Order: sequence, then structure tokens, then C-alpha cells
Amino acid sequence: MIDNVTAELIYRYKDVTSEGNLIEVVVWKVPAPVEPSQHGFKYRLVYIVDGVRVVGFDNERGKGDHCHLDGEEKAYQFISIEQLIEDFMAEIAKRRQS
Repeated sequence: MIDNVTAELIYRYKDVTSEGNLIEVVVWKVPAPVEPSQHGFKYRLVYIVDGVRVVGFDNERGKGDHCHLDGEEKAYQFISIEQLIEDFMAEIAKRRQS
């Protein structure tokens, strides 16, 4: 859980695509890393198609940085917020082209 007194929302985006799918990005600056992550951000990025998470990136406490791609969970190497969003959008683009 994020301490809402000291966490700072730095980015929020939510959109419904022309196909009717959901894209949502939420990023918080936190005073201490969400262990085992080593950076000062808490994030959740999701792409939902027909009610199913197809792409997701997050750093849940206890799991650290990871992504969900087509139902499989994989480790994710966090570099920066900019790279995170770029990687997320690239995964969405791959699936929208299919």
C-alpha cells in the first residue's frame, strides 16, 4: 500500500482505444523503494482487451519490477519511467498489429 501522505502522483493516463480497449498508466513517486525494487517509483500500467489484461507492468511489493504479457508473468528490468512507458507502448503496438 502507498502512503498517500508522502507519495506523489507524477503521471496518470487513461484512454479507451478506437477498438474499445483500455490503456491505463499510473506512476507515483514514493519516499522509499517498493521492495524489492531499488528505485523510488510505484507504478501500474495495463492494457485490457475484452476485459482481459493482455499487457501489464507493475512493481508489486514482494515481487518487484515485472510484466504480464499474454497471461505470463516475467521479470522486468526497470531503467527509467520514460523507458518503462516506451516498453509498455511497444508491447501494446505488437498486439494491436496482430
